[in-house]
Amino acid sequence: MNIQIFGTAKCFDTKKAQRYFKERGIKFQFVDLAKFSLSKGELKSVKNAVGGKLDDLINEKSKKYDSSFIKYLASDEAKEEKLLENGELFKTPIVRNGKKATIGYCPDVWKQWETEDKK
Repeated sequence: MNIQIFGTAKCFDTKKAQRYFKERGIKFQFVDLAKFSLSKGELKSVKNAVGGKLDDLINEKSKKYDSSFIKYLASDEAKEEKLLENGELFKTPIVRNGKKATIGYCPDVWKQWETEDKK
């Protein structure tokens, strides 16, 4: 498995995701979205893996949500640009395993990845 966890150091669910993989001895790479955002290619890959709806990736509870005015943007292209500028607007954690991805704490899906990887 090639696990990447995108989140913030203060996010409780991100910490739970990290603990989930640590407890199982699965190596992962952590990317702090407060410092680094996803690349355009990563955003496209994650968006496609979770159903293709950009709004599913946007965290409306983020402290930056109102000040970014992202809710007033009409086009997905404009929203993508805003997300790429400010990684703290993403729902977290985003967990990637190759072309597969989840948003939020999803241990049932991750367990499935482990099972598929062992076959």
